[in-house]
Amino acid sequence: MRRFFIDKNISVGDTLELTGDEARHLVTVLRMAAGSELILINGSGAEHTAKLIKVGSDFAELTVTGEALCAAEPVNKVALYQCLPKAGKLDLIVQKCVELGISSIHPVYSKRCIVKPERGENKLIRYNKIAQEAAKQCGRAVVPRVHPVEELKSVAFGEYDLVLIAYEDEHELGIKAALKAFARERGGQASSIAIVIGPEGGFEAEEVDAVLKNGNARAVTLGCRILRTETAGMAMLAMLMYEMEG
Repeated sequence: MRRFFIDKNISVGDTLELTGDEARHLVTVLRMAAGSELILINGSGAEHTAKLIKVGSDFAELTVTGEALCAAEPVNKVALYQCLPKAGKLDLIVQKCVELGISSIHPVYSKRCIVKPERGENKLIRYNKIAQEAAKQCGRAVVPRVHPVEELKSVAFGEYDLVLIAYEDEHELGIKAALKAFARERGGQASSIAIVIGPEGGFEAEEVDAVLKNGNARAVTLGCRILRTETAGMAMLAMLMYEMEG
């Protein structure tokens, strides 16, 4: 069934109206008619089935008929702290990391970033729109938020159980070993993880040291090949999800 996002709390038996871009897509592109069934997503982690009652030129009235947890949502939360890449690459990073199961995306600025940080609202709206479309396409029930740009040195990682920074000068500790070490020390999996990815020019040593001052942080290797910044986050996330979801 087709999936649509709605920004309100809903329960089985509710009758509500779908408007805006989602309604226009339903009406003008998909041409769905009264009686059609669909899935509503509101960011709660649940999927709500619904039936169309009435369709207008720019709205759709429907009734919520069922509710179930979404099996596509990861149990473990992984946040991406991505140093700003060259123009256009963040679009791809957002799209693919949402598909792979990221919980939030935090663009950050470090010393060797080639591009300057832009704090315009238009780009942030576009990134979050990309995240929404990717979440819809891959069957997720939560749309990961893309946050405004901040400086890497200002980020406090204390909210995470584990922080993993990909570093080309780390040659021994891999992701699997880092997760196993955490499980041994803490008696279970990390429920929240931050992954930190550098820019095209890589990290300066003092930037890595600053992140590692957090007691929950580890530098890890992604293997024997140096990956591009737009590849590294996707690869690291895929490795994490494989290890945690089995």
